[in-house]
This record gives sequence, C-alpha cells and structure tokens, in this order.
Amino acid sequence: MSVKPVDPWNTCLNTTLEQEDKEIFDIVENEKLRQWSGLELIASENFTSQAVIEANGTALTNKYSEGLPGARYYGGNEFIDELEVLCRKRALAAFGLNPEQWGVNVQPYSGSTANFAALTALIQPQDRLMGLDLPSGGHLTHGYQTNKKKISSSSIYFQSMPYQVDPTTGYIDYKRLEENAALFRPKLLICGASAYPREFEYDTMRRIADQHGAYLMCDMAHISGLIAGKQAISPFDFCDVVTTTTHKTLRGPRAGLIFFRRDKGDDLENRVNQAVFPSCQGGPHNNTIAAVAVALKQAGSPEFQQYAKQVIANANKLAEVLVGHGYKLASGGTSNHLVLWDLKPQKLTGSKVERICDMVHITINKNSIAGDKSAVTPGGVRLGANALTSRSMKEEDMVKVGDYLHRTVQIALKVQEQAGSKLMKDFVAACDGNEEIAQLKKEVVEFARGYPMPGFDATAIKATVTI
Repeated sequence: MSVKPVDPWNTCLNTTLEQEDKEIFDIVENEKLRQWSGLELIASENFTSQAVIEANGTALTNKYSEGLPGARYYGGNEFIDELEVLCRKRALAAFGLNPEQWGVNVQPYSGSTANFAALTALIQPQDRLMGLDLPSGGHLTHGYQTNKKKISSSSIYFQSMPYQVDPTTGYIDYKRLEENAALFRPKLLICGASAYPREFEYDTMRRIADQHGAYLMCDMAHISGLIAGKQAISPFDFCDVVTTTTHKTLRGPRAGLIFFRRDKGDDLENRVNQAVFPSCQGGPHNNTIAAVAVALKQAGSPEFQQYAKQVIANANKLAEVLVGHGYKLASGGTSNHLVLWDLKPQKLTGSKVERICDMVHITINKNSIAGDKSAVTPGGVRLGANALTSRSMKEEDMVKVGDYLHRTVQIALKVQEQAGSKLMKDFVAACDGNEEIAQLKKEVVEFARGYPMPGFDATAIKATVTI
C-alpha cells in the first residue's frame, strides 16, 4: 500500500526533539547532567525508571477519554479502557487490597488535585476538617492557613483547624488533638504529612474520628512506596479514603491516586469518581496512567520491597551521622524515608544551607520546624533517602553524604560571619570566590558520578553546560 507524501506544514510531526527544538532538547540534556552530577536529597523526589519514562512519552497522550471505562464521552477508547482497568488492578494489588472492599480512581493529575477531589467527595463546602499543621510537617492541602490568610483551597472552601506536634518531642500530640476535636467537631480528620519523620497512630486517629462520626482520610503521598514495600504501617485498615502521589517513594511519574472503601454503604465509589470528573478535572492523562501502571507493577515486586527496606536503612544512617556531628533532628531521628534537620541551634536558616548545598550540587529543601513563623526563612531543612537509594547507595555511602552536609553547614557559618548581616543577598555575595565551596563541589560531583543513573544513559548525555 502506498502512503501519500507528508504535507509541508506537517513535516515537523515526525522529527526528533533534537532536530525540531534544539533549545528544549538542550534544557533536557542539561537537566540530565545536573541529576547525574549531584546528590538528590529532596524527600519528595525520586528517579523513575526507563520504562516509566517511555510509557509517559507514548502516543496515549493523543487520546481524550473523559469518563470511566465503559462509560466514556468519546469514542475510540477500547484500549484506553483496557489500560485504566489494568492500572486499577495493579494499584489494588500493590497495596494488598481486596477489590470487594476497596476501589481506586487512577485519573488525578497530582496529589493536590487528588486531595481536593477527595475533600469534595467526603464533605460539603464550609464543613470542618482537621489536618496536621504545616510547621508541624503537614501539607498545604490539609487545610493550611495563617493568621492573616487562607493559603490552600482546602482552607478557603472548608473550615480547618490544625493539630500539631509537641514542640519538645517532635511527635504528634494526640492528647491535644483529641481535646481540640471534641471542641471543633470535625467532619473529616486527615492523617499524613509532608515532613513528619515518624509513623502515624492510625488506630488513635480512627478512634477520634469515630467520636464525631467523621471520615478518616490518609494522604500517604510520602510513604506510599514504603507501604507498598511492606516497610511502613498500612493506613488501609483504618481509613475511609487514602490518597497518594505516585512519584515520591513509589517511584513513578507525577500523578495521584484516590483509594476508597466500597463496603461502607455510603456510596463512596460514585462520590469519589464524580468528584474527580466532572467536578475537579477534565479528561485524564492516559500517557501518565500508563506510566503509573508500570510503576505499580514494579512496586508489587520482591525487588521493590528490598528497595523500600534500604530507603529506611539509609535514612536512619544519615540521621545517625548528623546526630554524631552534634546536630538536632526533629523527633530525634526517623522511622521512614526522611530526616527533618533543625538548624536553629546553629543560628542558621534552612534557606542559607539550601543555597550553599545548591552551589556544591547537593539538592535539599528548606523546611519549617515546629515553632517557625516563616516558611520563607524556616529554621530547618528536609532530607530524603529515596532518590539516592534509587542510585544504589547504601549505608556506608550515607556516611559520606552526612559528612558532606556537615561541611556545608560549617561553610555557611563562616560565610554568614563574613557577610556581616543576616540578609540573604549579603550571604550570597559573601559566597563569591569561596575556595571551600569550589572544593566541596568538586568532591560531590566526582562522588555522585560514581553511581548508576536510573532512567537514562548518563554516558550519552549531550549537555551544553559543564558542571
């Protein structure tokens, strides 16, 4: 069969990215070089697999499929239906769930949209919810607001009251939570966090929720990979709805999932599905759903359990090294993948340590510590072991990483003294030409490039920059 020639205005449709848009291609290649050449310690990031990246870049992105399998608003969805059903099946299997008790919606674009869709399904506008306060390690979408402003849509459209950690121990104050819940009478209680290094007491929160006839929702975004890997307590035995992102410890593409109980008699399945579409989203991103399905298959493997176990071992070793250098950690250590490092005793802000780390190719993020007044200049940083574990690092490597972090703090203290003020612009200016920064950067890059790079061939990078 002969094929007609391509029209001149369509020739761009079958050229490579490098040929078609060198500017974007160069940015991608430079980012690959950055990832390979540094130490990725942001707890909410990971390095996904080559198979996930391939699935995310397929022709599935061409298809519109509003609705659910078997009930679409567009034709031509027979293979999309097959894909979504398979992804659901793998999601339930990855977490060991009985499909008679649990269902899942795999269409959310992200964890934040999954959370708002879950709130839309569970409660009415201006109903009351309680979530962990942001400075205590909670997430924006769990009802965060300040004294002056409602920050998240979860506090704009719902009435929220936070619960907090005990500032002395760093652990959630469940006694105070129970007392405040008795006064506030929430319709929804949210467990889960963005920067809490310990397990949640799901049984305690279930009991408190039941005292008020409230739903219990868990946002397991940070620890879903640890739960799938059977290295963390499962919230599914206690919660009505469980949400997650798919790109953190689960090591998939950037998307969200909503799990819901099917055996409660309150029609949660239809409520969640309606909340996702048409209430909060349009057509699903089918290429991303394919990539999620690939990641979920990987998460159900024995090898993934070994990965999850190593993540926790690495986080514990990193915590041990930092404590050995005399630093203070929130809660004194960690039970999961992350370490919350309190820099207030060193009279440093997390933003300044983050800036020094960027200069030496260690990627971290500044983070609030219980009692902080500003999220812009918080008193700590958050560290995660998940990405470096994906690069096949072990406990002995975390000793080296911890020593590098200690050196960044020592450099930051000297620079702050030289700056003569606490202003960030003066701090950055004082870093210029610093030989210790240059030396540490050289050591970090050499160290990082000695480990495998997931997802792509580091020897084939065509970067236009040097590091």
